[in-house]
Amino acid sequence: MDSIKIFSPATVANVSCGFDVLGFCLDSVGDEMVIKKTSSKGITISKIEGYDLPLETKKNVAGVAGLAILEAANVNFGFDVEIYKHIKPGSGVGSSSASASGVVYAINELLGKPFNKTQLTAFAMKGEAVASGNEHADNIAPGLFGGFTLVKSLEPLEILELPTPTDLYATIVHPQIEVKTSEARAILPKHIQFKDGITQWANVGSLVHGLHTSDYDLISRSLQDVIVEPHRKQLIPQFDVAKASAMQSGALGVGISGSGPSIFALSKGETTANQVAEAFENVYKNTTIDFKVYVSKINPNGIKTLS
Repeated sequence: MDSIKIFSPATVANVSCGFDVLGFCLDSVGDEMVIKKTSSKGITISKIEGYDLPLETKKNVAGVAGLAILEAANVNFGFDVEIYKHIKPGSGVGSSSASASGVVYAINELLGKPFNKTQLTAFAMKGEAVASGNEHADNIAPGLFGGFTLVKSLEPLEILELPTPTDLYATIVHPQIEVKTSEARAILPKHIQFKDGITQWANVGSLVHGLHTSDYDLISRSLQDVIVEPHRKQLIPQFDVAKASAMQSGALGVGISGSGPSIFALSKGETTANQVAEAFENVYKNTTIDFKVYVSKINPNGIKTLS
């Protein structure tokens, strides 16, 4: 193939207790990208629709990620990238990672799949660092692997694929304000209480067990963040009200999606997920803040080829 069109889905990172290590892939919202082989070396970005982002290769996450995979592939040609962006930058559902992971997936397909998903994650992390200031994989991994993923380590990079209970649904509310990842990281404490660390890693372990055993009650009791959420929630208007309302509507758990401002809820069953969506809507329709709400199955496949 000389060209490919792909869908690169939105993702939820951190998943309450799993700061920088846990993530899952959404199904109902994402970007589309068209990547074409070119005779000239390097990466060009010829079109971006949807949001105002830089076309300059080294200032764009897709450009930097594309350069990383090209350097490893050592080929005598290049690629042109078109981005049709539906995920708002700064929304907290992996806008930058969708671009970074989408371009490396597409280039790998056009090259004949010489790289595995872990290698693709490493390339995409180079692009993600342009947006967030550091390399992290908790959004990129679920986009490339699908489903739930856990970043076991960065050096060496190791991604674990976790099972998804069949009746698990996500509800996302995106208040239309911007929270920059770099700013959201800056407000986090440099030191934490030992007892909070114990609580947090116990929750991560029990959440992983709950996913493996489809124990929805255990999943619910594990979706607790005692370290990051107390600091970041101040950046999100109506967070506590929205969380309480969603829990009263039957959600298993509610947390900040990535660095925010999006809020995610996990529910057992689509009916409950829709009830949670209504609860989110009822909170934010009484404010002056524009918002969008999505209900999605957990996407088991990640990025997909459209044509």
